[in-house]
Amino acid sequence: MYTFDSRIRYSELDETGHLKIEALLDYFQDCSTFHSEDLGLGVEYLKKQNMVWVMSAWQIVVERYPKLGETVTIGTAPYSFKGFVGQRNFLMTDVKGKRLACANTVWGLISTENGKPVRLTEEMREKYILEPPIEMTYASRKIHLPEDAKRKESVQIRAHHLDTNHHVNNGQYVKIAMDSLSEKCRIKQLRAEYKKQMFLNDILVPYVSDTQDGRHIVILKDEEENICCIVELQEERK
Repeated sequence: MYTFDSRIRYSELDETGHLKIEALLDYFQDCSTFHSEDLGLGVEYLKKQNMVWVMSAWQIVVERYPKLGETVTIGTAPYSFKGFVGQRNFLMTDVKGKRLACANTVWGLISTENGKPVRLTEEMREKYILEPPIEMTYASRKIHLPEDAKRKESVQIRAHHLDTNHHVNNGQYVKIAMDSLSEKCRIKQLRAEYKKQMFLNDILVPYVSDTQDGRHIVILKDEEENICCIVELQEERK
């Protein structure tokens, strides 16, 4: 498993002094980026190949949120490639090697020329070494939609929402979903299903449904009511 070490920064904390789940997602995303860059399969490689990896689904399970100054190790490994689809695990552990959080992701390799799926190159298949899936409870990639949800304040996509692919970064959808909740809560599991890319100046409209078992489902739609992303946040129960 590819790993890097880091330290929890003040800018990554929530009001309780623990790592925010959005920051945890960023750590995992950065880890996969570092992995690809170190293999020579990063941003510039994909640009030359006219390809881009597009996130299809996230599942993050948190066992403990680290505090300010804690040293953590973040790791990642792909475990499956089928056609244009790749699946990748993530881990965050503390200095004793104890698991803090884990994740499962599904990605699609897409042509930047026509927007269609493309197969991995031979170089990708050679350099990305597959490892066995980590032990975790794997949830479905699909998130069940609630029958009713309350419309929240719309969000216009700004430059800070975008990444190098010029569309909204997958982590930004989660941040927008979190901001749409009426109350702050500690999340033990996050699931996200991505359906449509959004770009600068587009409008996202959150629709929120709260369930009795502590789940908050946020449906992010465009102005034409097309679903762009669904985020499910399972609240930690005391």
